[in-house]
Amino acid sequence: MQLSKFFKGLAIALPVLALAACTNTEKPEEQPPVVDTPKTEIVQQPTKQELIEQLSQTNTVFFAFDNAEIQPEYANMLAAHADFLKAYPDVNVIIEGHADERGTPEYNVALGERRAKAVVAYLQSLGVPSAQLSIVSYGELKPLVLGQGDAAYAKNRRGVIAY
Repeated sequence: MQLSKFFKGLAIALPVLALAACTNTEKPEEQPPVVDTPKTEIVQQPTKQELIEQLSQTNTVFFAFDNAEIQPEYANMLAAHADFLKAYPDVNVIIEGHADERGTPEYNVALGERRAKAVVAYLQSLGVPSAQLSIVSYGELKPLVLGQGDAAYAKNRRGVIAY
């Protein structure tokens, strides 16, 4: 009989122990609150043509009188053109050299050429391949501003990156 009481006790104790073992005494983990994150808008990159239009807004380097030296103020503008040309090796540009009306036509063509070459050399120093760059000198033939005087002359002494 003793054995029978033992089995009865065991029959009662085992399910109780099993239930006790299954009970979770830890605090349930708190779930982080659900945050409604804003949807990210897809920003469309500008097309090559749109970039060319933007760059054409600032494509002129002005020079001092009888000078073909590029001033530091044009560094950022020329770097932007160089970055674009390196990113799009299929795009070629013509660098136009211009001069004011002072000087002989021959001298002004030569000065315009030196100015165009200075812009080309600067772009090449930034990594633009020479195959993408060509030059033309108009000398005094295509003034930006008609007239005489320092203001008009200053606008006509330039190098232009033409896409």
